[in-house]
Amino acid sequence: MTLRRFRSSLSTLNSSSTLATSKPRRTHALFAVVAAASLLLTGCAASTVASPANDADAGEPVSGGTLRFAILDAPANLDPHSGGSYPESLITSNTADKLTYQNPETGAIEPWLAKSWEINDDLTQFTFHLRDDVTFNDGTKFDANSVVENFDILGRGNEALNIPAVTAYWVGYQNTVALDPYTAQVTFDRPSAGFLQALSHYFSGIVGHSTLQLNKADRALPQNIVTTGPFTVTEHVYQQKTVLTKRAGYNWAPESRKHNGDAYLDTVEIDVIPEASVRTGALQSGDVDAILDVNSTDEQPLSAAGFSIVPQLIPGRDIAFDFKTDQFPTNDQAVREAIKLGWSRDALAKTVLTDSYTVSTSVLSERVPGWKDFSSDLTEDQDKAKKILDDAGWKEGSDGVREKDGQKLTVKLLGINNLVINKPAYELIQQNLKEIGVDLQLSVLPIPDYTAATKQQNTWNITAANTSRGDVSVLEQLYSPLYTNTSRIAKDNPIYQESIDTLAAVSATLDPQKRAAAAEAAQDFLLNKYVLSVPVYNPAQVTAASPSVHNVGYEAQSRNVFYDTWLDPK
Repeated sequence: MTLRRFRSSLSTLNSSSTLATSKPRRTHALFAVVAAASLLLTGCAASTVASPANDADAGEPVSGGTLRFAILDAPANLDPHSGGSYPESLITSNTADKLTYQNPETGAIEPWLAKSWEINDDLTQFTFHLRDDVTFNDGTKFDANSVVENFDILGRGNEALNIPAVTAYWVGYQNTVALDPYTAQVTFDRPSAGFLQALSHYFSGIVGHSTLQLNKADRALPQNIVTTGPFTVTEHVYQQKTVLTKRAGYNWAPESRKHNGDAYLDTVEIDVIPEASVRTGALQSGDVDAILDVNSTDEQPLSAAGFSIVPQLIPGRDIAFDFKTDQFPTNDQAVREAIKLGWSRDALAKTVLTDSYTVSTSVLSERVPGWKDFSSDLTEDQDKAKKILDDAGWKEGSDGVREKDGQKLTVKLLGINNLVINKPAYELIQQNLKEIGVDLQLSVLPIPDYTAATKQQNTWNITAANTSRGDVSVLEQLYSPLYTNTSRIAKDNPIYQESIDTLAAVSATLDPQKRAAAAEAAQDFLLNKYVLSVPVYNPAQVTAASPSVHNVGYEAQSRNVFYDTWLDPK
């Protein structure tokens, strides 16, 4: 069996930038009509999208069985509102439904728990008409009050319960009111063009009333999580395994899914196997049926042996070097520009990446509408990088590392090892930058250690990570000084207000031409004008599955979903 994948244009992942009309107060039925026109305006590129494993000639799906699925990292927090790591969001993507659904193949925003919606002209008010046949797994009904409770705690947090607001996705949230038992209206104090897409995100899963009464620690426990999804967590042993069991009577999947009704699989056993070679061995021996985080060197051998390789690029902000502007020496734009030009993307593609991944051409993934190809600005030019450093006063020292005012050009990078490509990619860049006199020091850590290390604010010049979100508003979310402020732009920095205004523009309109222009300006601001971020590669989730596994797939943010997956009967 050959490696299974297909490439398509960026109709593969639409976002709320595709929801524009000349009169924004429209229901969801009009969104698909304008999507194609929007794509023509925003710019597209080839994208890697998962081809379902072994389903072309597999026949009719069969119900039953247990899928044994191995992953790299252990999920710890199973709360759909706050579980942020990939393994945590993998669990919650299978247990918690959302109001909207982002189709992973077309990118359109589709109904799910909300049947339809309207948006006011200012993009500050969203009115949702809800399904009336949905229940939580504790038997209680889903209704407009459920939306009020969920959105209030997502948008505001609850200090008494030690639950922070999910500010990145709910900026400007004011309130949600139940207009009637199955109509909920959400109001913001500013335009929120990315809100419909944010509602499809794994952070926006709807949970039940009893869960929402608990403090942060208790909400993370599987026995306390009440949701409406097709699976529930029935066993969880941290750092060992998590078991999902299908829920009988589930009947409200999005229309574009491959079926409705109960999931095909009886259970999914998610096993934690940190070593890539051991995961591959477990798949080859039949101890597991599928694995995630496939070692890049194992893709072709597994494919040749008859296993399906199913990749999907992750939308959002690519793996990127985010510079801290308040930290020496990355407070010097010359250093940032030299790092941007000082390493070979061709070498990265040839020696580290496989066909499942792509070299970055912008700070945005090519799967996000509004993506612009800036590859001509990211071409390696070590001679130019050296001249930039020379002109800025960085002189080569006796050991080859440049110096200025008695201080070495040492740049400390903090990264995550949760993707198998990360460390070898950073090591290649480290070697390239050494040739221009930059000493790049790497700390590539497991997620818990990375999270703890990020609190050491004055230690790191660069944080290297990706953020998955299929909407250009991810740039405002990450880089605006009003929100995450990844580059740590202080109020006395001359670019402070410019950065706020440039990044806010991507959330201010659903008009496709205006939003495309705002997206291009934001990318140029980050990549070229001030070099606040240097993208490295577009990461992908890569699953390898045995021939007995069918319909391996992902949701739009590239989290595995098991609702349509089925197994050959034994």
